[in-house]
Formats: sequence, structure tokens, C-alpha cells
Amino acid sequence: MNAIAKFLRSPIGQKWIMALTGLFLVSFLIVHLSGNILLLLPDNGRTFSAFVDWMESRWIIRILSILLFLGFTLHIVQGILLYRYNRKAKGARYAVTATDNSTWSARHMALLGIGILLFLILHLWDFFFPMKVLKAFPHQQLYDEVVQTFQNPLWVIAYVLGMVVLGLHLSHGFQSAFQTLGIRHPKYTPFIVAFGKWFSILVPLLFAIIPIALYFKFS
Repeated sequence: MNAIAKFLRSPIGQKWIMALTGLFLVSFLIVHLSGNILLLLPDNGRTFSAFVDWMESRWIIRILSILLFLGFTLHIVQGILLYRYNRKAKGARYAVTATDNSTWSARHMALLGIGILLFLILHLWDFFFPMKVLKAFPHQQLYDEVVQTFQNPLWVIAYVLGMVVLGLHLSHGFQSAFQTLGIRHPKYTPFIVAFGKWFSILVPLLFAIIPIALYFKFS
């Protein structure tokens, strides 16, 4: 146990935690998108509301919500710790292997992480906080709240910009996670890199389409 604790406290162990929590959050993005895309169905939110009602009635979802919160917290904390470590050790901004030939995303992962954190706070403030904490509206009215929010073009722009930041973060973070975990092979690495690039484009793009489509549909 002492050896494991020592490893997790080391810079390499912290990078492992960063990679594992990052991949866990990637899986959350897929689930979250699969629910949010239901907002675009032409049924006045019936399918989306049924999905939300199903989610709210499952105890396993509550457990996963706690794990999700812990995953976000660990990812953020480890990002801060790694940023500080790299600043002290190399005098450079956070990047696992930042070089002159690295991408802009790789050299500015800390900045992108801050952008995602700010977007996350905005997102929670818009929907989770009013519904779960303040009890301002029941979950059955979430569809109406989402539609109303995205009638404001400023919120639409904010969400689209948030997805741009997410895409840039994923463009480096996805393949970097596999590299950190030592999952590199001439046969599989090109697929991981290609999949990571497409994932970092398609998922944020689909998320961004939702507020845009709702704005033009109901405006």
C-alpha cells in the first residue's frame, strides 16, 4: 500500500490519475451527448423528458453522479499539481511532452483546462444548480428551461465557445492519456491518434449544434 501511495503521489502517478480520470470523463461526454441530442427530435421534448425522468429514477445514476463529481475534482486537482510541477521543473507551461514542435493545444492545456472549468461552472449554474439545489423547477420542465435559455444568443455563443475550448483540450488530451498509460504500439497508435482527432471534432460539434438548432427553431 505504501508503494502504491508513493507512486500516486509521484509526478508519474499524478499523470496516470490525470489520464485515467480524463478517459473516464470522455466516457461521460458520450453518455451526456446521447441524452442531449434527444433535444433535437421533433416531438416537443417528449423523448428527452422521458430520458431525464428515467435518469432521475435510477439509483445507479446517483452513484455515477458522485463518481463523476469525484472524477472532475481529481482531474482538476491533478491538472493544477502537474502544472505547478512542470513550471518548477522545466519553467514551462503544462504539457506532458511540450516541445517547439508540439501543437498549440499541447502547450496550453492548463489555459484550456481553465476555460473548461469556467464553462462547467456556467453549465451547472444554468441547469444543475436551479434544478437540483434550488429546486426552482422539477426535472420534468428541464426541456422548457433549456429551450428558454437558448433563446438568448449570448448563451448560445457562450456554449459554442465552450465547445471550441473542449475540442482543443480533447485534441491533445485524448491521445496524451494513452501515451501516459504506456499504450503505444505501431499497430494501434495511429488508430488512437486518428480516433482522438475525430472525437475531438465530432463530439464538441454535436454539442454545439444543439443550442444553435434550438435558437433558430424557437426564435
